[in-house]
Amino acid sequence: MAQGAMRGQDRPVIIIGGGIGGLATALALALKGIRSIVLEQSAEFREVGAGIQLGPNVFRRFERLGIRAAIEADAVRPDNLIMRDALTGEEVTRIPMGDHCVARFGMPYAVTHRADLHLTLLKACQAQKLIELRNNAKVTAHHDNEDSVSVTLADGETVFGDCIIACDGLWSRMRDAVVGDGKPRISGHIAYRAVLPIGEVPQNQRENNVVLWAGPKTHLVHYPLRRSTLYNLVAVFHSNRYEEGWNSFGDPEELNERFRNQQPEVLTLLGKIESWRMWVLCDREPVDNWTKGRITLLGDAAHPMLQYLAQGACMAIEDAVCLADHLSELRDDPNKAFLAYQKERYLRTARVQVMARVYGDFYHATGPVRELRNQMLAGRTMQQAYDGNAWLYGG
Repeated sequence: MAQGAMRGQDRPVIIIGGGIGGLATALALALKGIRSIVLEQSAEFREVGAGIQLGPNVFRRFERLGIRAAIEADAVRPDNLIMRDALTGEEVTRIPMGDHCVARFGMPYAVTHRADLHLTLLKACQAQKLIELRNNAKVTAHHDNEDSVSVTLADGETVFGDCIIACDGLWSRMRDAVVGDGKPRISGHIAYRAVLPIGEVPQNQRENNVVLWAGPKTHLVHYPLRRSTLYNLVAVFHSNRYEEGWNSFGDPEELNERFRNQQPEVLTLLGKIESWRMWVLCDREPVDNWTKGRITLLGDAAHPMLQYLAQGACMAIEDAVCLADHLSELRDDPNKAFLAYQKERYLRTARVQVMARVYGDFYHATGPVRELRNQMLAGRTMQQAYDGNAWLYGG
């Protein structure tokens, strides 16, 4: 039977985008017995980036996907989450993690290389007969035919399917057709990222912690990666500079100017980097509808968020498991399944979007607001810190 003549459940789900969200969706669907085609426009399936933080909430989904052991083989479990004042060097707050986190939330907190997470998902998808992975497959047009869908690729090929799940990221082309809200919102914050071999990190600055140095309109985050053989650095500051995308080379002069007068530990780590990659931080206003007919959005295409809660990839993986559950239950009615999925997800992801903005202001506080932040956090107990994050990590 030709693809165009297939009916209902015989047609594959078309997934646009082969990043973390797209692969997690394909894997979640395969584990429910649902066939999919993943269309990735790049020449290969790969992930650009460096460190990524994994909250207890996403480890529950790793278990559902059968990849928790593989994730943990590459990941590092930090001992603490620490905030330090970049001007004075004082420790503002420390949240013990490790076994304390597992005892409270039933799952660990870890950090890993984004490429390692992506590769684990890719290998899991490659092992599934129900998943077809295609690169060099840029989607240029799509059609919702009410009882089926099709997409046209850049080479002119038409791919037929039952429904479309768009996992094409912050600059999603599919979002324009579904939501139509224009370009993403530019935050005015720039992030520079780099990875150092652990041997290049001064001995007294090697920590098995996630450390955030909070400065005036700046912050620096660092933590170990890849079984503690690498050290991840992310420097964020306010800037009017704008470049679409998130993989441009950074300007060290601008970086050094923004961080001047901060603690020697901060300046030493910044000085170790010869080449930085930078990206402009963007998000969107939360919306309550990501679905149109047989098309829905997932991950950053649906709810792009600033990185201050370190939950972008985690939310996409939560989306994937939730969507697979609903599509499995309502396989003969993708639109109904998509509406059920977004109803379950939109308030949770909207809360993360909004709170990520709040945390960005909190980290970058100046003047009296900075002093109030430090005083407020200084007296916080581990129990209070966990209680404050229960909505996120317990979800």
